[in-house]
Amino acid sequence: MNFNATLIGQSITFIFFVWFCMKFVWPPIMNALETRKKQIADGLAAADRGRHELELAAKKAGDNLRDAKAQAADVIAQAEKRAAQIVEEAKTAAKQEGERQLAAAQASIDQEANRAREALREQVAALAVAGAEKILRREVDPQTHADLLAQLKAEL
Repeated sequence: MNFNATLIGQSITFIFFVWFCMKFVWPPIMNALETRKKQIADGLAAADRGRHELELAAKKAGDNLRDAKAQAADVIAQAEKRAAQIVEEAKTAAKQEGERQLAAAQASIDQEANRAREALREQVAALAVAGAEKILRREVDPQTHADLLAQLKAEL
């Protein structure tokens, strides 16, 4: 065997093998690598976007929580204000009711006092008539009149 012929044959075979690999094997491998590289880059970008969206969602949730707390505080303040208003209305109504009852009681007292006065007047008139009747039945004597008046005073 000739060493030069073997070396030339091997060189031609190697060149043919390299050409075949570059023409048929290398492009699909390079396409697969490029596709995988693009998928990895897209995944990393999506992860960054997701992380950013998560931060935005956390900020938005915090803002919503602060807004909800503010609204709750407003509702509580309005409820307390309404409760104070209801208490004031109840106080006013109770005061008016008390004044009305006081006026009714005063009217009742005045009416009872008038009845008592009328009854007293009737009794005084009856006593005066009885006294005058007794005076007229007896003789006219100043001493007797004084005694009768003293007796009437004692009865009153």
